Amino acid sequence: MTIPDEFENKIKEKLGSEFNAFRESLNEHSPVSVRINPRKRNSIPSADRVPWTEFGYYLNERPKFTFDPLFHAGTYYVQEASSMFLEQVLRQHVNSTGLNILDLSAAPGGKSTHILSLIDVESILISNEVIRARATILAENILKWGHPNSLVTNNDPKDFERLPGLFDVILVDAPCSGEGLFRKEPDAMNEWSPDNVNLCASRQKRILADVWPALKENGILVYSTCTYNEKENEENLLWLQQNHAVEFLRMRLDPAWGVVEVNNAIKGYRFYPHRVKGEGFFISAIRKKESTTGIHKIKKTVTTPSKKVQETLTSWISRAETFDFFQHQEYVFIFPKAKNEILELVKQNLRLGQAGTTLASLKHDKVVPEHASAMSIHINKENFDTAELSFDEAIQYLRRETFSWTDKERGFQLVTFEGVPLGWINSLGNRFNNLYPIDWRIRTNLKV
Repeated sequence: MTIPDEFENKIKEKLGSEFNAFRESLNEHSPVSVRINPRKRNSIPSADRVPWTEFGYYLNERPKFTFDPLFHAGTYYVQEASSMFLEQVLRQHVNSTGLNILDLSAAPGGKSTHILSLIDVESILISNEVIRARATILAENILKWGHPNSLVTNNDPKDFERLPGLFDVILVDAPCSGEGLFRKEPDAMNEWSPDNVNLCASRQKRILADVWPALKENGILVYSTCTYNEKENEENLLWLQQNHAVEFLRMRLDPAWGVVEVNNAIKGYRFYPHRVKGEGFFISAIRKKESTTGIHKIKKTVTTPSKKVQETLTSWISRAETFDFFQHQEYVFIFPKAKNEILELVKQNLRLGQAGTTLASLKHDKVVPEHASAMSIHINKENFDTAELSFDEAIQYLRRETFSWTDKERGFQLVTFEGVPLGWINSLGNRFNNLYPIDWRIRTNLKV
């Protein structure tokens, strides 16, 4: 791999005698790592653990994820191992109860789904993505993860100034020059230049300035990039320190992890591929030590479905007493009672794309299950007729095809693979209608 001369000179100066090991690591295969959904899967047997997270595993090879029904069921997420270090920040410095959290640049959803696995239902996560097409992918991955305490928005960072002091935690996974991805994504190396570094650093400062008012006093900003460049990391955080009252938070590290601590004017943590089993990464946690004033005016705008519909849907989910039922057009969704005001604030101030878990749609006198209800971690499987599929049948289902069907039971049935829900069918006796979302269907052919 030929790396840009300007980058090589800079990283050689930073690493000194370690440069040759770093250079050699770029010619190795990128590790394949996944993170399980602990509400849907307990472990991955015979796989090595990612050491800084309870949920991460390394795979020996990269399987065809597209043709794994358990991937589509949201039992795990394919995520780069270094970025899973976010878990250490939250476990060491954040109370997991009753939080308001913003993941500002959340697509495609790796860090957001990770956060959802770490917080309780009394907390809320807003996952935002400014690019609309990427926001759609984000919403799909959040839906498959199955947690109702989430909102997906499509806004510019500056829009969050409308919500001053609302958030306990804000994650800024900033768009960057991608130096840490040279091995995994060669296009990042081809696009690298000193001018691009400067452009990214300027953009990152704007993002930090725009979102800072939305963080409450003593709230925590988590700043991360997939680059080694000091202009995009240390210098940006030093700029933040010079303009605001902040406290940098130190992390407890296991020396065996190989994580490098940056401990000068600022504190941060850098991941190099020759030291860790993962890609290049930088992360820092900063506590806000200045007040933010703001009044949030809340108007009730969301509506509730009829009592009859609520009674029907209550049996569909566990812990129903924890949620309120709301209706938007013909769709009925659940949302945590403890965070109803946040739902109203977001609906009134931001572009809201997805809220809570959509359980059903109302069509004339029928309550029709929506795919999100099958993906929910609160689905009450015992309430429904279920059909367990073989691997071949599951793939056909995920292609949105039909196959031989001899079930005589009529009505909506929950289809499962290895006991995990995949979605819904409408059984007509000797055939069925496949209700898997058409935009999500597998379009490629399986090649062994």
